[in-house]
Amino acid sequence: MAFLSTLTVVHRYWGQNSYGATSSVTANYQQPISYYCQDDAIDALPVAFVDVFFGTGGMPVLNLANTCNPTDNATFPGTDLADCSALAADIEYCQSKGKIVTLSLGGAGGSVGFTDDAQAQTFAQTIWNLFLGGSSTTRPFGGAVLDGVDLDIEGGGSTGYAAFVTEIRSLASGASKPYYMTGAPQCPFPDANLGSVIDQVGFDAIYVQFYNNACGLQNYDIVSDWNFGQWDIWAQQTSPNPNVKIYIGAPASSTAAGSGYVSVADLSNIAVQMRKSFPSFGGVMLWDASQAYANNRYDLAIKQALSATGSTGFTYPACSAAAYVSGQVYTAGEEVSYQGYIWEVRNLNPREGAIH
Repeated sequence: MAFLSTLTVVHRYWGQNSYGATSSVTANYQQPISYYCQDDAIDALPVAFVDVFFGTGGMPVLNLANTCNPTDNATFPGTDLADCSALAADIEYCQSKGKIVTLSLGGAGGSVGFTDDAQAQTFAQTIWNLFLGGSSTTRPFGGAVLDGVDLDIEGGGSTGYAAFVTEIRSLASGASKPYYMTGAPQCPFPDANLGSVIDQVGFDAIYVQFYNNACGLQNYDIVSDWNFGQWDIWAQQTSPNPNVKIYIGAPASSTAAGSGYVSVADLSNIAVQMRKSFPSFGGVMLWDASQAYANNRYDLAIKQALSATGSTGFTYPACSAAAYVSGQVYTAGEEVSYQGYIWEVRNLNPREGAIH
């Protein structure tokens, strides 16, 4: 089953009350997840985060900021795993509205990682039983069954994650509903933690964080910085899943990230251009729900902008450029075709009149 195959898709992280970390205006603090599922602005909600893999009793730790956390809420005996079962009805409400609700692992401050593949496989079984299609007496969301896993791994290396994904895929095979796997690497390519992982195992979507880095949205107009095309090449030529979709990850307000925030108009223009230019474009991912709502419904505005431009995506143009020939000298400004793309020759050294 395709992962949200429309071309006006907006995903929005929920769970960390990002707005509350930067403001004392409590009216705009994070609301229960069902609050954000009452219109068509978003299509998927990664629930963030399981930020500790092996806490007290060897169990993971789920921290949903002001909504549910191990300090303010009851925990299962012998663990720091919060009992958030009061959210079960909210999650199921979102799912009834056609939203995909997944579990995000990691985060910027997460204590995550594996020593080897065996530990990763065991952890995958734990996540399956606690949050997905398995069974356990310690299910944090009660009877609610999430729709997959998102990896937002920002430290700790790549060891074991391919084995983790493979085990989740194995457990989900033959299930009564689809389970999705997504990742959220930083935009510098390849990502330090997930780069080798996404090369080894198939993901349904990649939420590239185009913020807090030089390749962020703030530098879209700088050809040497903006690298969505590099991610598209990876999707077309390297990804084990040839149908993987690449999302533009964006801050939903100026206080949601250190850099990378752009206006709705600018993000809309960028997203539409990427949709027309690259076959792997999947949509926009926003960090996060609380910031989007406080920022005049930034999420709704970008959704409306994408919808207003229609659902026409990338189509391969007629190729008028000559095929690239290795060793031939080209001058700056010439176009050549190579591996399904048209490339414009750039003069990297202003004192040279031609390049190879």
